[in-house]
Amino acid sequence: MARPLRIQYAGAAYHVTCRGNERKEIFRDDKDRTVFLEILMRSRKTYNIKLYSYVLMNNHFHLLIETPLGNLGEFMRHFNITYTGYFNRRHKRAGHLYQGRYKSLVVDKNEYLSVLSRYIHLNPVRTKTLRQKSDKEKIEYLMDYKWSSLQGYINKKKKEGLIDYDPVLGEYGGDSDEGRKGYEKRIKADIESGLEIKEKVIGQSIIGGDAFVEWIKRNIIKGKKDRECPPLREVQRYRAKEEIIRAIEKETGKNLEEIKTQRGGLRQLTMDVLYRIGGLKGVEIGRVFDVDYSTVSQGRKRLLEKLQKDRKLRGLLDRIEKGLSL
Repeated sequence: MARPLRIQYAGAAYHVTCRGNERKEIFRDDKDRTVFLEILMRSRKTYNIKLYSYVLMNNHFHLLIETPLGNLGEFMRHFNITYTGYFNRRHKRAGHLYQGRYKSLVVDKNEYLSVLSRYIHLNPVRTKTLRQKSDKEKIEYLMDYKWSSLQGYINKKKKEGLIDYDPVLGEYGGDSDEGRKGYEKRIKADIESGLEIKEKVIGQSIIGGDAFVEWIKRNIIKGKKDRECPPLREVQRYRAKEEIIRAIEKETGKNLEEIKTQRGGLRQLTMDVLYRIGGLKGVEIGRVFDVDYSTVSQGRKRLLEKLQKDRKLRGLLDRIEKGLSL
């Protein structure tokens, strides 16, 4: 069987799944699940990912995300390697944690974002044990299930900072009490009627309406010779490099050459903004600063630690992002 297409472009939304090797557990207890979500939160920030929904099962997980920078591969590689490293250290094991590469479906946001969110949230009641239960029992179990983003979708008091609720809830009245009531009502109806997506998936890679599929064919994969692993087009930039550098120079009073000599937070902050907002790759940022890719990557990771401790640095980043109208 041919491998599914890896479709990446700026602003793409995905349903992502990853299963344990040999279907074994990837979460052995609640500490594993808690650390998984902590790593997810950090990785989401590092790679500028929007997270709409998630669910953690014993041997797999589901995510509904959007990639403003078109960097799904980078995000998933970093995220999965980081969690695997933690899991192997804690449980004194070695080797692969996951069964092959992650699977991803590119999603038509206009028609299927809400559908995929509900599908993900229904996973806890699709197990063999729960399938035999009554609809009432399934609803009660699902509403109490701790390791998914559903509770924040039905109870405003349980909102999570890592979730962007409005795009999904927009179909039901927005990020409000009204929207949450509408979403909960639809989830309960899905339990009673069933909600499947397999027949809607095209080419193991796309879920969307005819117009969306045609757009993907015309703009993303048209003319590609290797249909199993096509080269991907250049990612559209969020902001021009020059615009970002001007904004940082204006805010700090330092020009690029001065920023390059900084060995602390400002230099790392500039690298980070060029990646997240400018859409530049690590190699491209390395050329700007006359360093290699690994220096850029390590610098951005260290910045996250500094931002947690340095209020002035956080304030500077906020002002720069506001200046770029984010």
